[in-house]
Amino acid sequence: MSFVLTVTVSPSEIDEFSHVNNLVYVRWVQDVAVAHSTALGLGYAEYLARQQSFIVRRHEIDYLRPVLVGELVEVETRVTHIGLASSTRQTEIRRAATQELVARALTGWAYVDLTRGRPVKIPEDIRARYALDPPFAWAPGDRV
Repeated sequence: MSFVLTVTVSPSEIDEFSHVNNLVYVRWVQDVAVAHSTALGLGYAEYLARQQSFIVRRHEIDYLRPVLVGELVEVETRVTHIGLASSTRQTEIRRAATQELVARALTGWAYVDLTRGRPVKIPEDIRARYALDPPFAWAPGDRV
């Protein structure tokens, strides 16, 4: 099931060009994934207790429109694929007031044994918590 995090853009997130810095979008993509996982009962403490966790292995982000200080944005994430030891999330970032798409991301995650630093099979109890969603109707790198 998709998960939405609402964010108000703060002055500290604005760069020299008066819009949200590109690194902030990466943080939002990470934040919504962590919030989603936590809502499913899989926060940092639960993963650390297992000594296993999902770790980002790739981000691909398309920046479509600038976002300005004070704007309210919705960051929606969907798990669209779960493999043996990996998963894929798509994320859309939209202006809350108009639903205008301002950025979209595809993130690949590896499920890793934290002690060995190596991928391991995703346990069934974790796999069961992540319902798959249909992908958003775009592919990374699509032209707008």
